[in-house]
Amino acid sequence: MEDFTPKKIVEELNKYIIGQDQAKRAVAIALRNRIRRQLLPKELKDEVLPKNILMIGPTGVGKTEIARRLAKLVNAPFVKVEASKFTEVGYVGRDVESIIRDLTEVAMNMVKQEHMAKVQEKAKEMAEERVLDILLPQPKPIRADETISEERLRYKETREKLRKQLKEGALDERYIEVDIKEKIVPFGIISNVALEEIEISLKEMLGSFLPEKVKRKKVKIPEALQIFTQEEANKLIDMDKITKEAIERTEQTGIVFIDEIDKIASRGSSYGPDVSREGVQRDLLPIVEGSTVTTKYGTVRTDHILFIAAGAFHIAKPSDLIPELQGRFPIRVELNPLGKREFIRILTEPDNALIKQYKALLSTEGVELEFTQDAIEEIAEIAEEVNERTENIGARRLHTVMEKLLEDISFNAPELRGQKIVIDATTVREKLSEILKSEDLSRYIL
Repeated sequence: MEDFTPKKIVEELNKYIIGQDQAKRAVAIALRNRIRRQLLPKELKDEVLPKNILMIGPTGVGKTEIARRLAKLVNAPFVKVEASKFTEVGYVGRDVESIIRDLTEVAMNMVKQEHMAKVQEKAKEMAEERVLDILLPQPKPIRADETISEERLRYKETREKLRKQLKEGALDERYIEVDIKEKIVPFGIISNVALEEIEISLKEMLGSFLPEKVKRKKVKIPEALQIFTQEEANKLIDMDKITKEAIERTEQTGIVFIDEIDKIASRGSSYGPDVSREGVQRDLLPIVEGSTVTTKYGTVRTDHILFIAAGAFHIAKPSDLIPELQGRFPIRVELNPLGKREFIRILTEPDNALIKQYKALLSTEGVELEFTQDAIEEIAEIAEEVNERTENIGARRLHTVMEKLLEDISFNAPELRGQKIVIDATTVREKLSEILKSEDLSRYIL
């Protein structure tokens, strides 16, 4: 973690996100401050609160991607939520505390996977022994006064031969019977969508009390090895230790990205849906400020969870949020709209650039796709033009333009195997000019 200097964090983000240097610097500093905090004495460590960030900018400029890549970079529990999905306590819908429950669930899965990976080799060995026991059952145990017989020696030799065949994959087509344990769940009567979460929670809470049903199943040996490896790994890991570690990771390194926060900003009206909007803000406030949330794994403190909020703020303004919530997002960064120059870079530079993706997808069909520089410039120009004429959806416009451009090639790709297709500016104009001419067509198609 100490290797992640702010410059290094920005460099890593640059591999996937074009521009938005101010936002990258803000998140890099926030992340570095977290690392610095871990090195402080305990008394001071608890006093240093995270500097939550409010990102302001239109859709499709990289707000979500910055937060997601940031969490992936430091292997931190991360959840993305839309503020508009939550309702004030007392209304039908999700309550804001479910954000922390979801974050804890993500941390649990992360930590469990890490612990499972550590015992994987041992679990594989134990699974192998179980498969060999089914293929060649153990002979009767020998008495204390009995010498090791020839039959037992032959059994050992045969078992080692089978082990060798198993490792080499010679037994992969053989079927064996395995016992799979299933919980008998006496639920399934709750049909209301809003109550599904309650039903899932009930099933998990009562999991240890529910009776188990053993089901016999015939499977191929590789599948049986997977089933047994999973079972043995579950026996080897310490769930209490995992739970404790997951809660600690949630509290110390968790990142919550709240999108569309402008949708819950009150616009000066004191009646109608705005009352509920303000209610959601009031419910969010204690979680962002720092409170204790009860989850099925235990209580989770939210004091040191990093909150990154984002919104376009076309109609509402950040000042329309309630003052207490505004104060909890001290760092504010504005993300710039994207134009032709940025679109050219987005199409070609990042590790997951769109052109690289389409080339790779069509190469699976044996089709070699090549874009000339003037074609890339033309695509970027069209995306910018459509954004100006219709709604500005940022870099997401490139997806619609590219899909329409490559529609025929994608459809006919199986018949084009072995061919090389070069796309130049003329091809781009021919394919998209008709749509661009018509205001209505470009609005609905691009």
